[in-house]
Amino acid sequence: ESESQMTRIMDISALTTLPSVPLKNLTGCSRWTYSIDINTPCIKTDNVRDFGDGENCEFETVFVLKDFQAPEYSFLYKNDNRILGPPAVMHCASKGEPLPFSSRPLYSMTMLNLSLCFTGFRKKDEVVTLVNLVHHMGGTIRKEFDSAKVTHLIARSTHGEKYRLAVCMGTPILTPEWIHKAWEHRDDINFHAGNEEFRTEFKVPPFQDCVLSFLGFSEEEKTNMEERTQKHGGRFQAVGDERCTHLVVEENSIKELPFTPSKRLYVVKQEWFWGSIQMDARAGEIMYSYEKPESPAMKKAVSLLSLTTPNSGRKRRRLRETLAQLTKETEISPFPPRKRPSAEHSISMGSLLDFSNTPDTCKSIGENAKPPKSSTPALPKQSARWQVSKELYQTESNYVDILATVLQLFKYPLEKEGQVGGPILAQEEIKTIFGSIPDIYDVHTRIKADLEELVMNWSEEKSVGDIILKYSRELVKAYPPFVNFFEMSKETIVKCERQKPRFHAFLKINQSKPECGRQTLVELLIRPVQRLPSVALLLNDIKKHTSDENPDKVTLEKAIESLREVMTHINEDKRKTEGQKQIFDVVYEVDGCPANLLSSHRSLVHRVETIALGDKPCDRGEHVTLFLFNDCLEIARKRHKVITTFRSPLGQTRPPAQLKHIALMPLSQIRRVLDIQDTEECQNAFALVVRPPTEQENLLFSFQLTAEDTLKSTWLKTLCRQVANTICRADAEDLIQSTDPDSVQVSTKDMDSTLSRASRAIKKTSKKVTRAFSFTKTPKRVLQRAFMANGTPDERSPGPDADHMGRMSSSSTLAAVHSPSMINLSSAFERKYHTFSRSTTHLF
Repeated sequence: ESESQMTRIMDISALTTLPSVPLKNLTGCSRWTYSIDINTPCIKTDNVRDFGDGENCEFETVFVLKDFQAPEYSFLYKNDNRILGPPAVMHCASKGEPLPFSSRPLYSMTMLNLSLCFTGFRKKDEVVTLVNLVHHMGGTIRKEFDSAKVTHLIARSTHGEKYRLAVCMGTPILTPEWIHKAWEHRDDINFHAGNEEFRTEFKVPPFQDCVLSFLGFSEEEKTNMEERTQKHGGRFQAVGDERCTHLVVEENSIKELPFTPSKRLYVVKQEWFWGSIQMDARAGEIMYSYEKPESPAMKKAVSLLSLTTPNSGRKRRRLRETLAQLTKETEISPFPPRKRPSAEHSISMGSLLDFSNTPDTCKSIGENAKPPKSSTPALPKQSARWQVSKELYQTESNYVDILATVLQLFKYPLEKEGQVGGPILAQEEIKTIFGSIPDIYDVHTRIKADLEELVMNWSEEKSVGDIILKYSRELVKAYPPFVNFFEMSKETIVKCERQKPRFHAFLKINQSKPECGRQTLVELLIRPVQRLPSVALLLNDIKKHTSDENPDKVTLEKAIESLREVMTHINEDKRKTEGQKQIFDVVYEVDGCPANLLSSHRSLVHRVETIALGDKPCDRGEHVTLFLFNDCLEIARKRHKVITTFRSPLGQTRPPAQLKHIALMPLSQIRRVLDIQDTEECQNAFALVVRPPTEQENLLFSFQLTAEDTLKSTWLKTLCRQVANTICRADAEDLIQSTDPDSVQVSTKDMDSTLSRASRAIKKTSKKVTRAFSFTKTPKRVLQRAFMANGTPDERSPGPDADHMGRMSSSSTLAAVHSPSMINLSSAFERKYHTFSRSTTHLF
């Protein structure tokens, strides 16, 4: 009320009834308990023209109308009278507030304190109608988008600057139907249009006005994306259709577009699609614009190396350089960058860190780094113990990086407050998925720092085992809660991805980033389940290369035992019974298979049949079976002739072993997987570049796949994935290098020719003769070896000479022919043959 005037309420009786009584009787509803009187004179009339001329100076008249579409409303509005609706009056009465002074008609407070902005409308009449409704419900309109004042954007289109600003600022973007639906609730004084639950169904879908097409996706992915396009307000057409507004490209598989896109067509990466769904708003195309990827420099690694010269020595030298180049170009130094105090220090550090360097590559460091002329630029040979310790640090560093990726790309963004569109997951779901990952990350970050200090300042007397023992208690606390509930974590991810489209889009965006190496969140979260067994294997390998006089040998045994203690806290139900059965089958199928292949944490991943193409790990033309496990590769060749059968102590007869053990190789020793290009003289071939910890040079194992149902690309990807898991790297496909067969001297030509078979027969005969002259194989010797194989450990403890002779005997078949660029495999892999009651099975 103004000081000079009194306010009187004119009740238009034809439209509403407003008696001059306390408010509790005004509504006729028992739920109102207010005892506040309006304390304003009220007049009931059927003719507004008697009071609507505005000439009365004693009272300021406020007209209360039920229907803002009635003729009386038009009359009062034209005469600039104050007009309210019953809900507005009741709202003021319930709050104990005076009637609002508004130059515009006000029916209710449904949009009180809301400020709206409009975009994308083409019909002026539609905008005028919407603006009037907003004013009637107490809202305000702003012509320009001011993020500090505009609370909601009403959009007919997802184009335009206002839309982009609203997306960036997280302002709700709603359809005009939100205003119409709010007007239907105008008589409910407890209703407010800004209620989040109410407005959610009126959000502008992210793909409104968009016609999408998809390029480079599998049929399953394409179908999924098309369904989600329709669900989120868009349409889809075939690639190249003129109606398309967006072309979504799978950037990892598409190198060139099949056509030249028009200027109005947005060509975007798939991250734009999933990002739009996650934000529940159309993302800006410029940030996700597809660009033709540059050819990686890795493709030139092998093409520059020609091996066409007839000089055999040059071929061998170039093959060594090729293998060194293949491992060097993608092998990331495990140590952080350091400032170089001097050139002399730099060259010694480089020699320590990169064993693929050669004297030639060292020359390129710089003039100041050149050694004196009197010195020989030879690399210091490090011990096998140091090399395995370095490998432990490398894998630990990679593992910490993967845990950091899980936290930074997935956990922290999900926990972030103020997410566009609201929280993606509930806090309980986030806790179930990630569990104790932060605790695991914390302890391994400190282990990594200690290992780095140890390797960078190496001496044989330093203890590796002490580092693990130092953190054993923290490992016991951190790991079991996560590993034991990993299945629940995985199920939660699957359920949320299926039920929550925004979480599905969130995973799609982050799983496609390079840090994830195209792995899913579930695949990344399984790393903690696999890590401790891998560390135990590496510690065991370090212990193997530790002398008995070194105090660290006892410490390493304690460290390994502490890891076993951690693993005993993990439920036995997590162990895969079927996987263990498969390993037992391999052990019985392969004669001489090492006993340490049996492990509760090891599982068989894949098996392939091949033919050896080089002289390593066995003779060219031999039929070789590769058993790929999750952490190692068992290499076995087909036996030439088998007699008798294996009989167990229980009297059960097993089929004779069809394969002969060659080597059990840890996957961490595979530095590169070569996808050898198909030519007329080389078909379906691949190779492994291997570097054992005891050697300075690389080995090349080349094979030809023989099974028709084995796709080479699938097999190589599976192999690289397991290698990457073992060394804790996310970029599995970076381990694959495509190369031409001439660069690595590989050919599959004449593998089954008569000449080739005759050559292999000659080699075998030559080996038998060599063995005959090298060792005295009398019946007495055979009996002695059989007795030693079945005796107790104390009875068959060989002396130094016997151990040396045994090693020479076990590797004699592999030492006959030397590779120009490789050392003997028996020195590369330390093999221990264990007899599984097969003393009566012999190879002829």
